[in-house]
Amino acid sequence: MADKLPGSTSAPPFPSEKLDESILTNKYLWITLIICSIIFILAVLLCVCKKKKVLSAFKQRISNNKVENLGIFVDKMDAKELMLRKFEVEELEIATNHFAKECLIGSGAFGNVYKGTFEGNILLAIKMPHDASYTSIKEFRNEVRLISKVKHRNLVGLVGYCEQTGRKGVQILVYEYVSNGSLLEHIVGRGRVPLTWRQRVNIAIQAAKGIAHLHEGIKPSIIHRDIKPSNILIGDGFEAKVSDFGLVRAGPAGDKSYVSSQIKGTPGYLDPAYCTSFHLSPFSDVYSFGVILLQLISARPAVDTNRSRSGYHIIEWVRPHLELGRVEEILDTNLLLEACNMEIMLKMGLLGLRCVVKEPKQRPTMTQVYKELEAALRSADGVVRCQLAPRSLAASSGGRSLENRDRQTMEHDSSISLDGVGLQRFRVDMESVSFQSTNLRCLEADSFVFHVDDEGKAIEEMSLCMDEYLSMPRD
Repeated sequence: MADKLPGSTSAPPFPSEKLDESILTNKYLWITLIICSIIFILAVLLCVCKKKKVLSAFKQRISNNKVENLGIFVDKMDAKELMLRKFEVEELEIATNHFAKECLIGSGAFGNVYKGTFEGNILLAIKMPHDASYTSIKEFRNEVRLISKVKHRNLVGLVGYCEQTGRKGVQILVYEYVSNGSLLEHIVGRGRVPLTWRQRVNIAIQAAKGIAHLHEGIKPSIIHRDIKPSNILIGDGFEAKVSDFGLVRAGPAGDKSYVSSQIKGTPGYLDPAYCTSFHLSPFSDVYSFGVILLQLISARPAVDTNRSRSGYHIIEWVRPHLELGRVEEILDTNLLLEACNMEIMLKMGLLGLRCVVKEPKQRPTMTQVYKELEAALRSADGVVRCQLAPRSLAASSGGRSLENRDRQTMEHDSSISLDGVGLQRFRVDMESVSFQSTNLRCLEADSFVFHVDDEGKAIEEMSLCMDEYLSMPRD
């Protein structure tokens, strides 16, 4: 009993073991909490990265690094397969004097276009897009692949491209250079030589052929979506080339339409059916081209705030005149300064109205458009050849009438008006000394009589008829 002193009793080992187990349990708990916190933070970061498209860019950079480390250059391989040239940024900077202002030849919503001079005095058009033009490098490459299929004499060809990945990525397109400006400059610009009626018809035919190739000559078809005069370039020989494929879209198969989530194009040339239904089809390009046909004959803007509300758009302004056959009332005044075929101008205007009808499927295809224009031009050329055929020997026949030839030529004369003032067009043929007019009957073709003198030479005597407005005595 002496060994058991008060206060000297020791605690049993059981409580100590419980304390150690408690501490150990708390350690596992803390580790679990830490791991869960890390997973939660990573999940939040992944969601943020996905939302901001950082993750996709990061994956793209990793894949590019892997490709470069393996010594494989996908872009060079693609350029070779697409038969394009890959330019370096330094080349383009030298060609454009570091994209100097004096080399700037065009600017739009998509980007700026510069004229570049390369070795051998080769001129190319360099299109530098704005920063927000492409959402990803994939979108740029898809456009290059799509445009590389475009090979036609009436379409501006893609020569090559420049691409650099990284934080300051560069995506540049390089096209062939067309030196004579755009159609817009020729029909409404100042300081340019005005186009003749024949040049306008030929430009319309060639541009229509280029667009038709996009619609029917390529599989899958391509819809331009931004057909307008500034995107039709004029070459040295006044040949037309359709350009600016910044809004091109692979078209649907057959006669179906493509549902677009975003309306793109230029006001005044946008198809109303496309704007209301979001259904994009090749007929949307046909509508835009119909507006251009109306501009070719009238040289007026597509939308003019100076016109009355009913004629705010060129379609509504020209429609009543064309439907009555009075093309001279809307004709470009530059065409009044020289001989103009009113018949083919009227045909082109009526064709333009058919291109802009409300129902897209009732519009002609671009192939039908250029074939109708070619037929109208052939018909006009046939009439001219008939008019210029060698004359019969009327002078030696002793006063034969020139009535047959004059009747053919009179069919193509017409009156014109300039700002509401009526004018009369005359034809003067110095070889036959004839005057023809549709309305003025005081100068009749059959009043020119030929006689032969004793030496066998033809003598011309001109006699004038009398009408209620003009009377002149005969000698």
